[in-house]
Amino acid sequence: MVEQQIAVFGGSGSGKTVLLSSFYGAAQEPTVRRANRYAVTAEDRAQGRTLHRNYLGMRDGDTVPSSTRFAATSYRFVIEPSADAVPKGRSKQKASKPLRIIWHDYPGEWFEEDPSSADEATRRVETFRALLSADVAVLLVDGQLLAEHAGEEDRYLKALLTDFHTGLYALRDDVLEDGKRLTRFPRIWTLALSKADLLPDVDVDAFREIVIGKAGGELDELRTVLQSFVQDPDALDVGEDFLLLSSAAFEPDSIDVTRRTGVDLLLPITAMLPFERFAKWANTRQRGAQVAEQLLKAVGPIVGFLGTSKLVKSNLVGAAVSMIGGGLGAKAISFASKKVAKVKDEAAAEREFTTRVLARFAEDLDRGVEERVLRRSDDA
Repeated sequence: MVEQQIAVFGGSGSGKTVLLSSFYGAAQEPTVRRANRYAVTAEDRAQGRTLHRNYLGMRDGDTVPSSTRFAATSYRFVIEPSADAVPKGRSKQKASKPLRIIWHDYPGEWFEEDPSSADEATRRVETFRALLSADVAVLLVDGQLLAEHAGEEDRYLKALLTDFHTGLYALRDDVLEDGKRLTRFPRIWTLALSKADLLPDVDVDAFREIVIGKAGGELDELRTVLQSFVQDPDALDVGEDFLLLSSAAFEPDSIDVTRRTGVDLLLPITAMLPFERFAKWANTRQRGAQVAEQLLKAVGPIVGFLGTSKLVKSNLVGAAVSMIGGGLGAKAISFASKKVAKVKDEAAAEREFTTRVLARFAEDLDRGVEERVLRRSDDA
């Protein structure tokens, strides 16, 4: 099974609950499942029902989900073939093993307020440690607050990024045991504009320019703090990727859940950005075999799935396949080879499904760039 993880950070009221409900609820729509040819289900059925109920409340009742304060929750979503995508005569279980996406939701209040007790301080550290297995972190910039600070966006952005970096710095000594930096840590930190529908004239490039122009110094400070957590801090992108997000179009008396922006890119970003970025970094981590091995651990299964497909000739996979044979040291090469060999022994149907989904994700990312909803660090 291929498993990727994402951690979502945002201030209180930035729209994390609405975003998650929109993501999951839309995936349950029959038209969406048929178009995607895969289904997204929550491993925890109670969580799934809550998210779906939130979505239906928006779709049918024009009701915004209640925000959750101080609630740190992880959601496990399984991606598997939809019923109409399973070959006749085969059960869904036999047709493919699923992909898994784990979504970590970190309370915004924990970056804005001091701990109210020693117990809460401990929970903050424990929760943050649980996020360390994520490869991608998304920092939400609240579009409503950005719009309210028109002409003085720097006031909001500086405060937001300062809250983030001071909050992370406060956790640092408790997270790092004996000050030892981490090999496993979210290495892609994407800035996302939530409630982007409130700023219809702002595309992703304009959003990037606002952040860098108004709070570039604070973004650099955040990057410095995050670099202090990790071994080989060059293998870290902070504020290099930007995304527009809108969970729905919100009018005074109505909510149109069909008018979403960027929500359908969250799965592709979680699954594919680490593959693209880690493959490049692993190939240049000559001096850090341990870090290179950790990066390969993340991309190895995907290389295995794609390495037997027609996509092997594409730039996306070609870079990673050549990476395995090039200059990483015997230990890392052996590790990657075992990973790929193990995955190649899986059923052909599993490779076919995973390859198809990941290929679709890669196309979605390219489309997001073309539509100026997504800007990746390597995009011109």
